[in-house]
Amino acid sequence: MPQALVAGATSVEINPTESLFLFGYPHVKRYSTGIHDPLLSCALYLSDGQTPVIFVANDVIAVSKDSTRRVRERISQDTGVPAGNILLSATHTHSAPSTADWMCNESDPVVPKADLKFIRQFEDAMVKSAVGAYRSTQPAMVGLAIADGTGCGTNRHNPAGPADQQVPVLVVKSVKDNKAIAAMLVYAMHPTVLHENSTLISGDFPAMSRKYIQHHVLGAQCVVLHHMGAAGDQSPRHVTKANTFAEAERLGQILGKSVRKVVADLNYVSDVTIGRQSAEVQLPVRTFPDPAQAKAQAERAHQRLEKLQKENAPRTEVRTAECDTFGAEETLTLANAAKEGRLAKIAQSVMPAEVQVIDIGPWTFVAWPGETFVDFALQVRKKHPNAFVITMANGETQGYMVTQEAIDKNWYEATNAVFQSPQSPQALVDQTLKLIGK
Repeated sequence: MPQALVAGATSVEINPTESLFLFGYPHVKRYSTGIHDPLLSCALYLSDGQTPVIFVANDVIAVSKDSTRRVRERISQDTGVPAGNILLSATHTHSAPSTADWMCNESDPVVPKADLKFIRQFEDAMVKSAVGAYRSTQPAMVGLAIADGTGCGTNRHNPAGPADQQVPVLVVKSVKDNKAIAAMLVYAMHPTVLHENSTLISGDFPAMSRKYIQHHVLGAQCVVLHHMGAAGDQSPRHVTKANTFAEAERLGQILGKSVRKVVADLNYVSDVTIGRQSAEVQLPVRTFPDPAQAKAQAERAHQRLEKLQKENAPRTEVRTAECDTFGAEETLTLANAAKEGRLAKIAQSVMPAEVQVIDIGPWTFVAWPGETFVDFALQVRKKHPNAFVITMANGETQGYMVTQEAIDKNWYEATNAVFQSPQSPQALVDQTLKLIGK
C-alpha cells in the first residue's frame, strides 16, 4: 500500500548571460537582443513512499540525449531518485538558444553550433530545479482535470485535420495549507507564435499561460510545468493574426482561462500509487535519395515558393511553402551526409529511443523523444484515454517522425526526418502499449 503522497516543486531561470543565436528558423541570423520573459527550468518531485519520480520541463528547443544522461546522473546522485524515474522535457520554444546540434542544419551558413557554455548552464539549471524540488517536499494531494486548448492552434497542414485539444492539467496542493505547489500541463501544440523577426528571448505562449495561471488561478507560488504533446504537425499558424508577443499573450490566456475553468471544482486525493516503466527502441534510419535528386527537389520547392510570393498568396499558404523549401534543403544536406557515410554516426548517437511511462494513480504520462505527429499519440489515447504523451523528452531524434500521408505529399516534416516513418513512430506506439498493458 502506498504511503501518503509527498511533493515538492521549484523553478530556476536559464537565461543566457550573453547574446546567443535563437534556434528554430533557418537562414535567419537571429541573435538575442534582450529578454521578454525568462526561460525557466521547472521541476516537480512526487513520491508515494515507494516510488519517487521527478518531472523537469524546460523552456528550450530540446533536451539532447547526452544532456539527459549527464543530468539524470547528477540528479540521481544528489537525491537518490533512480535515473530512469526522471523525465526531462522541452517546451520546444523557438525563441531560446540551441541546446543541441542538428545535422540537417549543417549547410546553413547562419546557424552556428550550439553554445557549450549555455548547454552547461542549462544542465546546471535542470539539476538545481530538480534537487530543489526534492528538498522542498511536503505532504501533498493531487487532482487531474482536462482543459480545452481550442483556439491556440490546429493541424498546420489542414485546420480540420487530426488534432488533440485535450490538455491534461495535474494540480498538486499542500495538505497543510491547501495552496497549489505545482501544476503540470501537456499540450500538443508547437510554441511558434513568435517568428524569425523576434529577437527577444521568450517561452512563447506556454510562458504566457504559465503567467496567467500563476496570477489568476493557482497563485504566484505555484510552479507551472508545460510539456509539449505530440505536436509535430500542430501549430498556431491558422489562428494567429500576427507573430507578436500580443498574440502569444492572447493564446496563453486562452489556455490559462481554460485551466481556470476546469480546476475550480477539482477533487484531490493523497493516496495514489506511483509507477514507472521504460523500454528502449532502436529506430530504423530513413533511406535518402541520391543528392542529385534531392537537389532537383529543392529547386522545385524554391520555384513553387517564388510563384506563391509573386501571386501574393495567403500568408498561411506562403508559410507552408517556406517550410517545404526548408525541408527540401535539409533533405539535400542529409542525403549528402548519408552518401558520405556521416549520417549513420549521428543517427546512432541519439539511439536507442527511450519510451518512459509514469503512472500517477489512474493517470499515465508517456515520454517520447523527438517531434511526432499527433496521429500516433491518438492511437495510444484511443486504447488508454487516461494516457497522455509528452514529446521532446529524454532526448531528440534529429528531426520529425511522421505519417505516410506526410511522406506521400512531401511535407516539410517528412523531408526533415532522419528516421524512417511511419515505422519509427509506430514502434514507439507499440512499445508504449506493451508497457501500459503490463
